[in-house]
Amino acid sequence: MIRINVSLLIEKSENRKPLIDAATELTEYSLHDKGCISYDVLSSLTRDDSLMIVETWQSRADLEQHMNAEHFTRLVPRLQELSTMTMEEFEF
Repeated sequence: MIRINVSLLIEKSENRKPLIDAATELTEYSLHDKGCISYDVLSSLTRDDSLMIVETWQSRADLEQHMNAEHFTRLVPRLQELSTMTMEEFEF
């Protein structure tokens, strides 16, 4: 399995709501992708400028298929416009 942690740093407070909207839409679609075990958007309780997307995939092939999906290719660039994105990947 593969775990992806995507950190989203919000540099402008006006970007918070549109970022949450885009991340939530991405999550709603991604939960239906083949091989998706879990997919969620988390908000920090102590920092208003920080969100995280945590996702778990059954296989590398499933993750790659997800990354080519219409909702991914449409929404991830939007997330990148609204925040500074960093990603960590773990296999287990």
